[in-house]
Amino acid sequence: MSGFLQMGMIPLLPKIGDRLGVTDSDLSWVIAVQLLAAAVCVPAFGRLGDLHGHRRLLRVALVSVAAGTVLVALAPSFEVLLLGRVLQGPLAALLPLEIALVRDRLPVEAARRAIALLVGALTVGSLIGGVLMGAADAVLGDIRRTLLLPAVLAVACVPVAFLRIPESRRPSGGRIDLPGLLLLGTAMISLLLGVSSAEEHGWLTASVAVPLAVGALLLAAFAAVELRSAEPLLDLRAMRGRQSAPFYLAAFLFGVFFFGAQAPNATFWAADPDETGYGFALGALAISLMALPGAVSSVAGSLLTDRIAARAGYRASLTGAFVLVALSFCSFALLHDAWWHMSVTYAFLGFAVGLALGAMPTVIVEASEASRSGIATAVYNNVKTLGGAVAGGVFATILGSLPLPGGTVPGERAYVVLWLTGAACALCAALAVAAARREEGSRGPVPREESPALPGG
Repeated sequence: MSGFLQMGMIPLLPKIGDRLGVTDSDLSWVIAVQLLAAAVCVPAFGRLGDLHGHRRLLRVALVSVAAGTVLVALAPSFEVLLLGRVLQGPLAALLPLEIALVRDRLPVEAARRAIALLVGALTVGSLIGGVLMGAADAVLGDIRRTLLLPAVLAVACVPVAFLRIPESRRPSGGRIDLPGLLLLGTAMISLLLGVSSAEEHGWLTASVAVPLAVGALLLAAFAAVELRSAEPLLDLRAMRGRQSAPFYLAAFLFGVFFFGAQAPNATFWAADPDETGYGFALGALAISLMALPGAVSSVAGSLLTDRIAARAGYRASLTGAFVLVALSFCSFALLHDAWWHMSVTYAFLGFAVGLALGAMPTVIVEASEASRSGIATAVYNNVKTLGGAVAGGVFATILGSLPLPGGTVPGERAYVVLWLTGAACALCAALAVAAARREEGSRGPVPREESPALPGG
């Protein structure tokens, strides 16, 4: 459901704009508002789950997401639709809460397999969402009825959390750090607002520089508060060591190339070579088919994570995945004159991304204290989201700064620079993971003999 909602909305944005009478620039807020809400919800739900039970917060998150999805489908105005997107903010907190639950209830190896399956299910949902929502809109011919499909799916998930999911057995003591949460949430919102404005206004304008400066000051204040707090929201002392910090740096870089390259690849494929000198003049369906090998191999990479890591280790698997991502982006930069070259490369890229998506939560969780696994994975998601937001502004700037002569359309060189930037980020992520110091499995779940049987097997 989470993957379905995340990817299913994207192909429907133009029709949503037509129905509600809003411009393309206003439509960008449909994505931005949900990201801003997620920036606040992810650390809050993660820490509250550590304190009061991850299932309890999972239920709250699912109820909020279901209500927001119904509101998006039935929204009579753009303002109401944006309110629905705010209520969908906890969508990004679902995976951290799920990972914390399986880590608490399962032994090490079973938890690793479960995490890989969770990420695989998320990837499958994303694949199905992007394809099915476009097909459903073509069949139904009504954007409101199309949007009711994910609403029904989201509502159906709510009773599952009440009837079939066990509670975590070892909630941690303490209290939530409200000053730290407010400072972190406000800083994230300010940074995301600044970055989201870069594409339209440019990086050197006040509308970008001021929010970024405010966000940086708030982050500095957040760090000062956390270092003095007896029960910090984030244990910055632990995060700054070689055991954890490199993984969070890798997560940020992962977000840059994972989120940042999706839209530029589609626009490159859609470009008319007679007008631009590059591209293949593909329509929406052909672009989906071009990306299909990558989507399928991404699912395979996620599902095979535990088997690959059982042989090579999670850190080595993650390092190898990032190296393969870097090689794939280099292949895009060198071999982009034939569609099949790019489609084959996309399959390798998808497998590497799927493997990284499956392995990254495990190394993040196992580098953290068991009592703070919820907030650890929540911060991972937040850092990755921030990387994606930064990528949106940076990659848009790259495309805008290298246009075709006498026009505003990006030139071929702009895409080459963009792909090489993605390769550099992936290579830096691989170096960060390789530089980390950790012992795999040292902070895993409770042993098998101490784990009670789960409802329904």
